[in-house]
Amino acid sequence: MPVDNPNISQDLPVIRQLDDAAINRIAAGEVVERPASAVKELVENAIDAGSRRIEIAYADGGKMIIRITDDGCGITEEQLPLALSRHATSKIDGSDLLDIHTFGFRGEALPSLGAVGRLNITSRVGKAPAAQISVEGGAMSAVKPAALSGGTIVELRDLFYATPARLKFMRSDRAEAQAITDVVKRLAMAEPFVGFTLRDVTGGGEGRVTFRVEAENGDLFDALHGRLARILGKEFAENALKIDAEREGLRLIGYAALPTYSRGSSVAQYLFVNGRPVKDKLLVGALRGAYFDYLSRDRHPAAALFIDCDPHLVDVNVHPAKSEVRFRDPGLARGLIVSSLRHALAEAGHRASTTVAGATLQSFKPEPMGALGATPSAPAPAQARVYQMDRPSLGARTAAYQAQAPMSQEPGFADLTEAYSARVETFDTEVPQETPAEGLPLGAARAQVHENYIVAQTQTGMVIVDQHAAHERLVYEKLKHQMAENGVAAQALLIPEIVELSEGDCARIMTVAEALSKLGLTLEAFGGGAVAVRETPALLGEVNARAMVLDILDELDDQGESMLVQAKLEAILSRVACHGSIRSGRRMRGEEMNALLREMEATPHSGQCNHGRPTYVELKLADIELLFGRT
Repeated sequence: MPVDNPNISQDLPVIRQLDDAAINRIAAGEVVERPASAVKELVENAIDAGSRRIEIAYADGGKMIIRITDDGCGITEEQLPLALSRHATSKIDGSDLLDIHTFGFRGEALPSLGAVGRLNITSRVGKAPAAQISVEGGAMSAVKPAALSGGTIVELRDLFYATPARLKFMRSDRAEAQAITDVVKRLAMAEPFVGFTLRDVTGGGEGRVTFRVEAENGDLFDALHGRLARILGKEFAENALKIDAEREGLRLIGYAALPTYSRGSSVAQYLFVNGRPVKDKLLVGALRGAYFDYLSRDRHPAAALFIDCDPHLVDVNVHPAKSEVRFRDPGLARGLIVSSLRHALAEAGHRASTTVAGATLQSFKPEPMGALGATPSAPAPAQARVYQMDRPSLGARTAAYQAQAPMSQEPGFADLTEAYSARVETFDTEVPQETPAEGLPLGAARAQVHENYIVAQTQTGMVIVDQHAAHERLVYEKLKHQMAENGVAAQALLIPEIVELSEGDCARIMTVAEALSKLGLTLEAFGGGAVAVRETPALLGEVNARAMVLDILDELDDQGESMLVQAKLEAILSRVACHGSIRSGRRMRGEEMNALLREMEATPHSGQCNHGRPTYVELKLADIELLFGRT
């Protein structure tokens, strides 16, 4: 006797047509995730309207009030009701969904906001009378006259009041306010010729300005550099490299920081496609790949990069939030980013970030004299002792007298070489004080300190070089060049190792098989979902082929690309370079030190070691004089 399944209802489900209010609330869930999403949509509308000044005001993290004021073209009285209708937009005519030149084009933002909050729009076009319209929970009011000098004011109150369940998932007011700030900053980077003001009006009144940038002047790069300096800081602007490259219809512009100006996370990475801020896995992976050889895995580059191309080459209609894009040729976009950034980093030569010198000078500042002996019960005295009034010991006076002896007393400073871990290079008194080497970027070697640090004099200051780190990078670059010229030696396995995979994983790893073969890892399809590992890189020695294949698949899933084999090869080259470079504790002659400086100047990327740390510090004479109170 058949038994009815208790999990299946005996009543057939009824298909119903949802009303407009429910449709709008569902759409709002896709477009408006939080107050920052509403700010993004409204500010993008203001930019599309041709605004040159945009003011954003919010209260209680945007949950109570969001108000956008712009000086754009405005909306006519007759079209205000249409602006609040679903899928009504002035951005496209619907004939070509790829020919998009504006931020917005879906016609969903305003009706979605009106469905979940209390929305009020006041606008004026030219000299025509201003008009106002309101919508509350999807119910639209009639258009009525208003007072406004020009542009548009969009005010959104009580966000998500019509969907109170969404409010339970909101974060704190401070977190939501920070998200709004991040959105405005990204849009401000994309539009350097537009002025932005962000104001927190919590508690009423004029509130306080939390972010403001004026419209920039000059050409595109000058304007962009100025805008980035105001948003990302002066240090980023000082240590950023200009990027301008084009390939097959794609143009990449922007600024990328030196490897020695790196961050502990990816918070300083900003990517834009046709002016639109995006968070795209392909582009993030390309940026990581460009700095792959210059930073350790726990450091992240800082960059603001803009890809401009024909709208038909990229699909921005992937997600309602428009934060994801899909390129027609993903490999072209990735290759453009990697090659452009690597070229810029190579042109930077031995240059290191100015923040290295700043940190060095900061560490030189003297601490209060009592701090060394201070305890919780006995805090350091407020006033420091004055060293200059201390009476030096007999040994210190003797050493000082010897160091100040005339250079005619051979060999000059030689008495210090045994007692102290420092040597000062002596020069013929007939040689001019300013040698030609001082006019070079890293100057002329003058001393070696602790058998590891070279002190060189330049025309504008001094340079301190870590001899081991610097030479390690030089050897590493030579080894990489040799490997690029001669290829990666591969060792054939006597018995190929068969790795069983799913058919999907097998197809995915075979898409990168050609690239892996250039690195010495040869894979072949073995039928079904299996792959045969026939060769592995000789440098790696004995390899667990199955574990390597699975790790490569994990990277492909997570980042869309795999740098695992290259990372292992270059790690070995780095280790070889470390053992083959000048060791710490070795005394170097003056000509050896100068030869190292010259080679650093001629070798790209020599400003940082194999792990992204600086190989030298440059201190300007003016900064050194400040340490000693000189003016």
